[in-house]
Amino acid sequence: MRLHHVQVVCPPGGEDAARRFYGEGLGLTEVPRPPGLAGRALCWFRDFDDEGRTTAEIHVGVQDPFEPARKAHPALVADSVAHLESIAARLKDLGFELTWKDRHTFDGYERFHTFDAAGNRVEVLTPVG
Repeated sequence: MRLHHVQVVCPPGGEDAARRFYGEGLGLTEVPRPPGLAGRALCWFRDFDDEGRTTAEIHVGVQDPFEPARKAHPALVADSVAHLESIAARLKDLGFELTWKDRHTFDGYERFHTFDAAGNRVEVLTPVG
């Protein structure tokens, strides 16, 4: 078994802010939703390996009333420490909150936590050692 996708939610009208965080900030590619699912999620984002296979997928849906997930979170794996740091810098430059306080608390990984535009927690990590 493997994970296909994670869905997070945003408030009504959160589409552009989600694109800014997941597309510009994390560097994921927005992909069209399948026609049969067009009304179910606001936007879908994917990451691909060098052969074009999907390596991560996040769906952003609308929830009203909205409450952000401040503890539950997707965790995305960066390719290297340099990649991890470049993602963090890009998010910071875009004005997103992030913290490195747990950078070295998960054996075998370096990581940071951030919050998307709707306030949902997201972890980005990379294996080390």
